[in-house]
Amino acid sequence: MKKITRRQALGIGTGASIALGLSACSSSSAPAPAAGASGASGSPAASGAPLSIPKGGIDEVYEGRRIQITLDAAGHHGMPVPNIKIDGKELHLMGNADGSWVTVVNHYESFPDPVAAARAAIRDLQGAELAPFTLPKEAPQL
Repeated sequence: MKKITRRQALGIGTGASIALGLSACSSSSAPAPAAGASGASGSPAASGAPLSIPKGGIDEVYEGRRIQITLDAAGHHGMPVPNIKIDGKELHLMGNADGSWVTVVNHYESFPDPVAAARAAIRDLQGAELAPFTLPKEAPQL
């Protein structure tokens, strides 16, 4: 009978643990819920679901900070995109392909709708002022 070498045992163990880890990741991952609510403007989000922004926009106070959300008519690919302002300063918002949203404040966390993204940004700012997000008028030459 042929003995198994340490190298073979290590390869089998590594392969089994990788397969187990991948199966656990694929079974626990679920797509972000699509944004949508009654009274929505009917403008589709990246996933095709309507955005949860009323036609008049949203104006609310959350944790002492004012959130104003309106829809800009001209976004990427002709789709309307939400324009978020916190205390009058723009919060840059980006839509993901799955219909979720991220901001520059919490870029590595996705949110189901722009309101949740704005509220999370306020929590993460912890009272700090939002720095303006502006691009330079002329890019430096390399």
